[in-house]
Amino acid sequence: MGPPPKKRRVGLILGIVGGALAVVVVGIVAVAMLGSEVDKSFPKAEYKLTIPKTVLDGRYTLTQDLSGTQGKQIEDEADGAWDARDTKAAVGQYAATDPAKKNAGVVISGMYGRFKNTDLARKNMMQGAAKSDGAEVAVPAKDFKPAGSDVTITCQVLTKQQATIPMCAWADGNTGATVAEITPETALQDPSDVDLDAAAATAAKIRSEIRKPIG
Repeated sequence: MGPPPKKRRVGLILGIVGGALAVVVVGIVAVAMLGSEVDKSFPKAEYKLTIPKTVLDGRYTLTQDLSGTQGKQIEDEADGAWDARDTKAAVGQYAATDPAKKNAGVVISGMYGRFKNTDLARKNMMQGAAKSDGAEVAVPAKDFKPAGSDVTITCQVLTKQQATIPMCAWADGNTGATVAEITPETALQDPSDVDLDAAAATAAKIRSEIRKPIG
């Protein structure tokens, strides 16, 4: 008898969610883990993620729903994770609605289902993003609790190809996602000058817009 098949841990699978931001800025990391769990110990599926036509009160408009392409890769990686059930991906790219603000955009890369290890998931989404070729962590990950939010948001600043990129993530029992708002102004900032409190508030706002009750 050979060793039992390895199964991935969702905290590390969600690193691939961070990696799905490679569409714009970052890469993929995944680590295989042994383990097994019983289904009844998972949280009930109550929320899903959507890719709406606009986000941030209409400031950004959907340009590509990538849930069926990059998202499918995330789903394939998540299949069999020992601390995830019923996983589906939600991945979208948005551009500024105002033509005068061209080259500004938002990338959302997420997964929904029933998850454990949510604190570890946020950590590994940050690590997954930082593993991209050419990416460097300029400001290490920090945890935030934006006003009115019921979840911790973790944010960091990456640099890639001389651009400054703030990135945030959340994970709860049903949803996990990374969010990057990229503007020409932010891209040229010194990483230490990036307002991560504001980035966390933006991520919390996006979560409130795309996380919806099932049914």
